[in-house]
Amino acid sequence: MITCYLRYIIDSYKIEDFEKYAKMWIPLVNKFGGKHHGYFLPHEGANNIAVALFSFPSLAEYEEYRKKIKTDTDCQIAFAFAEKTRCIISYERSFMRPVFE
Repeated sequence: MITCYLRYIIDSYKIEDFEKYAKMWIPLVNKFGGKHHGYFLPHEGANNIAVALFSFPSLAEYEEYRKKIKTDTDCQIAFAFAEKTRCIISYERSFMRPVFE
């Protein structure tokens, strides 16, 4: 299993827009075989950092997801929403290997 960790720098005045964007992606990741663990929005501390975590059974399956989202209509709507609202300033993506009991 591989977990994708996304760290976003968001516009702190557009948190509601970012939350709407986040809610678009949770079912989309699940639709393509991933398991979304949620988005985490600012509460205390920095007001412009958000995080998302989702897993795929393998890096190869994550790569397939990346290919499919390029042509999926709902994914394109989500991408367009983020671009239109400019709620995301930047993001970085890392991959982790989860450890469970």
